[in-house]
Amino acid sequence: MLAALTFNTAENLPVGLLEVISGDLRVSVQAVGLLVTGYGVTVAVASLPLAHAVRAVPRRHVLTGLLAALVVSSLAAALASSYGTLLGARLVTALAQALFWAVMGPVAVGLFAAEVRGRVIGALSVAGSLALVLGVPAGSWLGRRSGWQVPFALLAAAGTVSLVTVAALLPTSRPEDEPAARGTRPDARRFVIVLVSGGLSATGAFAGFTYVVKFLGDVSGFPPGTVGALIMAFGVACLGGVTLTGALLDRFPHAALCAAVAAQAVGMLGLYATGTEPVTAVVFLVLMGGALGPVFMATQNAMLSCAPGRTDLALAANSGSYNAGIAAGAALGGLVLSHADVRGAFLAGGLLSVVACAVALLGGVPRRRTEA
Repeated sequence: MLAALTFNTAENLPVGLLEVISGDLRVSVQAVGLLVTGYGVTVAVASLPLAHAVRAVPRRHVLTGLLAALVVSSLAAALASSYGTLLGARLVTALAQALFWAVMGPVAVGLFAAEVRGRVIGALSVAGSLALVLGVPAGSWLGRRSGWQVPFALLAAAGTVSLVTVAALLPTSRPEDEPAARGTRPDARRFVIVLVSGGLSATGAFAGFTYVVKFLGDVSGFPPGTVGALIMAFGVACLGGVTLTGALLDRFPHAALCAAVAAQAVGMLGLYATGTEPVTAVVFLVLMGGALGPVFMATQNAMLSCAPGRTDLALAANSGSYNAGIAAGAALGGLVLSHADVRGAFLAGGLLSVVACAVALLGGVPRRRTEA
């Protein structure tokens, strides 16, 4: 859980420190933004190849190496005196995170009985969601007062605690012998459906969320100081959604995914339709936030069940698809923004979320049996 919190904080930390890093390293804000978008693209591209490359290595050794990479790259970022060094450190962290999400799930759930695996994924997702509610805001606050290097150094400290714990306590076993190494109900059709619906959902969500600050200011009319509090409320809603969904995931795995994607669609389309009214804008923003975390959590949980082969490879494919959706969504929102106002980005994202929900519903439709 600490490692999940640390990786997710590392991924998003530059968002709150754009101007600070830009001024200190004397580069444009857009260049600093590349530290986030480049990170996501790296995770999307590298997840599956890296998971395949280490498929025979004991998971304890893999996780120890990934956490060591997190510690070293975070220290390198904290000591960076040039943009190139900082970008290089970020890419190393991204490569470690790309593999971490593929390996962490099967290892964690494999330590528990199969009937509580949803709750285990929920606990890990809660920790990851805390990055938006606690990690990034705290890192941004500290970075603005003590220098942007300080929160990166603290990430290295948190990673060291996880590294020592995993290296000392996690059992060593061959990957193929682990309890969660294979899907409990392999289904290639459902695997593809979950993969596609998750990627479409991420594309839709980030077509709008990437520009949510502009939406809340330009459309809803909130002042800059209030927008920061609303983003915090969005993060709290995300944490609440993950907590609630985690408690229900073992009993209603398919319904949890469909409900989360549907709630995301309603939230985005509601913002498009009524976002000019501050009260309704807050309501639909919170609804969208409450759905964002559960979507990825539910797809991860589904992969542990329907993976047609190794679960680590299925989870890597899912992480790659979702992160590709994040990058595509940001690009789509920017494209819409160049031809229409920011409300159009939420309309496009909401409609994509409707399509993602329709695809997710297919996962619950039983196959037709053919007569011999």
